[in-house]
Amino acid sequence: MKHQISIIDYVEQGSSLYIQLEVRDAETGSQFREEVRFLNDLLYGELVHPEKSPLSESCRTAVTAYLKNHFNR
Repeated sequence: MKHQISIIDYVEQGSSLYIQLEVRDAETGSQFREEVRFLNDLLYGELVHPEKSPLSESCRTAVTAYLKNHFNR
């Protein structure tokens, strides 16, 4: 089973991009609805933080790659 990533909404304000997304982690079966943000090309948020994320490592990596690709950052 693959991780599921859905962008619910996003808003751009200056050099910041706020993204609300829903993620289903295929490894743990957990579902999360969180907000992350790009500041220029850097992605911030507990959901994608290497030490604070509740996601499995493979899901966290997939979410980061998906967002960077989707928003060309």
